[in-house]
Amino acid sequence: MPAYWVARSKINTPENYSKYTALVGGIVKEYGGKALSRGGKFKIMEGPEYFERFVVIEFPTFEAAVACFESKEYQEAAVHRRDGSGEVETVILDATQGMGED
Repeated sequence: MPAYWVARSKINTPENYSKYTALVGGIVKEYGGKALSRGGKFKIMEGPEYFERFVVIEFPTFEAAVACFESKEYQEAAVHRRDGSGEVETVILDATQGMGED
């Protein structure tokens, strides 16, 4: 069953944050991930308008998504945003049946 990595971010220092984004695409591909949406047009329909970048990545399994996030390569790349260059919330979730279906 596919899984999705959903991230919301606020970029504080674009120069440093771009070092992170330059590395992540290749790492995600190594774990079978495919970006479905990355930093495109958005409209917040409800909730705080704090985050300014949204990313959705599909992985073949929940375990692959978690392994990617926990990998040494990803953690090393994330250092470039965890220095205060960006603030990120990341959630990994299984794709489940649609709403209202059994």
